[in-house]
Amino acid sequence: MYILGIDDAGRGPLIGPMILAGVLVTTEQEKRLKTLGAKDSKLLAHSSRVAISKEILKNSISSKVVQSSPEEIDNSINSGTNLNTLEAKKAAEIINSLNNKKDKIKVIVDCPSVNTQVWQRTLERFIDYLDNLKISCEHKADANHPSVSAASILAKVRREEEVSRLKKEFGNFGSGYPSDPLTKLFLRERGNELENSGLFRKTWATWKNIFPDNKQKTLF
Repeated sequence: MYILGIDDAGRGPLIGPMILAGVLVTTEQEKRLKTLGAKDSKLLAHSSRVAISKEILKNSISSKVVQSSPEEIDNSINSGTNLNTLEAKKAAEIINSLNNKKDKIKVIVDCPSVNTQVWQRTLERFIDYLDNLKISCEHKADANHPSVSAASILAKVRREEEVSRLKKEFGNFGSGYPSDPLTKLFLRERGNELENSGLFRKTWATWKNIFPDNKQKTLF
């Protein structure tokens, strides 16, 4: 049986994309991932994540990284598709890409929703072929399963690459999270100027609280 671990990075920031990654491994490869240092990416320094990500790519059958831009996130939410459902679609995109439809695969996803069973049913709606899959949606899967830890690392490394690229283009906005004072300062100083740059998630409360009238200006 193969194992496919899936996790996200950048789900909550005001700035930049949400990233999901999947890592497909054999049972032997998953055991080795732990010895290579694969664990919850939040517990690792950036330099360690980069180094371990290279070892993950060498020690896996295949991997897939997908991302959702702020514009895609806003469009989904404005059209009635919440973030949990969008993330289910992205996780299914990874599964559909890596599933060969013949070998047994245990899919382990770090679940973004409080209700794991409901979210799993949502995820399964978007999967093309289920017959060879055994799906498990869990909380703290990135801490409990090396394959999900590996996915967490790949997702975090890609998120950091994207943030670095955006900073080179737009300037230093901090971490991009709403709780970051530097991010909030950047939003106040340059939000109007960069409103249509694709940098911000304008459905976030932080944006709406600072620019409550921007939607009206767009409509009229």
